[in-house]
Formats: sequence, C-alpha cells, structure tokens
Amino acid sequence: MYNQSCDTVKIIPARRKIGNTRISVSGLYPFKKDSAVAFESTLERDFLIRLEVNPNVLAVESQPFTIEYFDDGKKRVYTPDFLVTYKHDNFLPFIPPKLVEIKPIEELRINLHLWKARYRAAMLICKEEGWKFHIAHEGRIRDQLWMNAMFLQKYRKMEFSLTDSKHLLNYVQDRGAVTFETLLSRHFLGKWERANGISQIWYLVAHGFLACDLSLPLQPSTELWISGN
Repeated sequence: MYNQSCDTVKIIPARRKIGNTRISVSGLYPFKKDSAVAFESTLERDFLIRLEVNPNVLAVESQPFTIEYFDDGKKRVYTPDFLVTYKHDNFLPFIPPKLVEIKPIEELRINLHLWKARYRAAMLICKEEGWKFHIAHEGRIRDQLWMNAMFLQKYRKMEFSLTDSKHLLNYVQDRGAVTFETLLSRHFLGKWERANGISQIWYLVAHGFLACDLSLPLQPSTELWISGN
C-alpha cells in the first residue's frame, strides 16, 4: 500500500476514466489476458505492448493515484500514467516497482520546464516507497523490442494445444538452446507444415513458453530456449 504523505507531497486516490477524443486513441488493453489496462494514446498503448513481452512484469496499474504537491506556494495535482510491478521470488533478482510517465518527446522538449515540479514530487514519492520514477517517450518505447512485440501480437491471438507443442518444448529443453530454423526444420516438413510450424513456434515465444533475446531482430538464426532457463 502506498504511503499517504512525503514531506509536502501527498498521495490521493485516482481512477482513470477513458473516453474517445478526436486527438488521441484510448481504450482498454488486455494485458497478458489477466487484466484490462486503460490507455489514452497510441504511445501509452505501445508502452503496454512492449511491456507485455517482459516475463518479469507482474502487473500494470493505470493512473494508480494522484499526487498533491506545492509549486510556488500553490497546491497542485499530478497523476502519473502507470505503476508497473515485477515478479519476485528466490530465483529472481529484485526489481523495484516503477512509476511511469508517458510523454511524446516533442511535448517534453517544449514543456519540461513547466513539469519539473510535478516530476520532483513523483520522485519524492518513489524514494519514500522504494520505487523508481521513469519518463518514457517514443525513443524509449518504439525500439527493436517494441517492433518484436508488435510482430508477436498476432501469434498471441492464435490457439495451439500445449500437448501438441510438448515435443517442441522437450526438444529445446534437451538441447538447452536451438535456433528458430533448426526447430522448424527438425519438426515441420513441407510447405504447409512449415507455415503451421512458424506460427506454432512464435506462439510459444509470444506466450513466454520459449524465450529469446527480444532486443535483437527476430530471424531464422534467432536462438530459442525454455523460458526461465
């Protein structure tokens, strides 16, 4: 639970209300099929798409709270866009929760001097809570990882039986790691079988059963291993 105050900075509850506007795209994103996360722009949506392929992410909360703070003696309010929490157990290094603000880089360039006080207030809250504060713009969101996440989107929507995929997972498990092309060639022969195999392998990657380095372009030489190994 969030602490309620930090010096002259205070947290108050906030609930995001999503509505369509003429200048932005808004809606609910089915994050990892477990929850619907609200977004108010394509950049926020792309942030969620990019975040979804991170296996360490536990949950994302949209506009988790509003921060009250003082600037030039006046009380002001600021609501960050997302709070991201991460999985933690004895086998994973601790990753502190991240409070995130999403802003187009051009808006930051023009208005950062006006927003410094609100961001300082957010950093005070994060220091008190043991979190990190992060400002994300296009350059930090729409990178190679995001392009791979976009590519995998269609495979997330497909349906394959894990029983049918077990022989693929066992093959990778026995070898530690294999390339995409090796796995495809070993188990799928013929044009139509290969087409199905491509979808099935990327489905396993999209849902986290198989892992790879998503910071690199996805290609036949991409190395795959069992997620968690």
